[in-house]
Amino acid sequence: MFSKEQEQEITDYLMLHKLPLDILLEVKDHMISQVADIQTEENLNFQDAFHKTRKLWESEFKRTTYSAFFSEEIPVIVKKIVKERYFSIFKKSLLLGLVSAAVNFASVFLMKDAETYSLFFQIQNGLFILFPVAIWALHYKMLKYIKSDYKYKGKLYYTMYQQNAAVTISMIGIMGQIVSKEGNYPYLYFREHNHDEIVYVLITLILPFIVQMMIIFVMINFFEHKKSLEKMKEFLNLSAE
Repeated sequence: MFSKEQEQEITDYLMLHKLPLDILLEVKDHMISQVADIQTEENLNFQDAFHKTRKLWESEFKRTTYSAFFSEEIPVIVKKIVKERYFSIFKKSLLLGLVSAAVNFASVFLMKDAETYSLFFQIQNGLFILFPVAIWALHYKMLKYIKSDYKYKGKLYYTMYQQNAAVTISMIGIMGQIVSKEGNYPYLYFREHNHDEIVYVLITLILPFIVQMMIIFVMINFFEHKKSLEKMKEFLNLSAE
């Protein structure tokens, strides 16, 4: 329908707005379809139809902030897509984090003594270090694609998930600090009725839950990042030619 040069013109236009590559390709498909429809319906040449399409998309490319995840301004359309998909990932992370927290709390009443509970606490949280490290080891060829400074043509993130996947190292570091502690305050409080360290009880119950949830969040981002790269494989191979 369009020549390679015309498709490249649309790609170049979208690159100017610094959309992550996975979103760029989604938007590009919509724009190509829209340009083609305008050409057919209004009997216009490519340049005029493309100009009209750009006008229709103008509001979507206005810059806005999303400080929870981006340090710089992003296009409105990126914020809309990212917000929807991150919220879905967050809900999954929260649910799995709550399941893990429930297991931890139940273990307070199932373990025979404080030492056994402490060992369980360290093993449970240690798994949240082991799992990401094992996944990274199995996907070592992908590691360059999760660096926040590794960008398509030096300009664009490969996917909207890339920078979140890169946070995994920080989360593992925090979890390492948690695993190094005995973490037996909940057992002492609930089973031995030692109420002297209520602040530490709360920290021991809440902090691991938050970090576990964040590790789950970044790992789901990792798998979504991987899935998006797989979908873009053909495009990336072609663009490298």
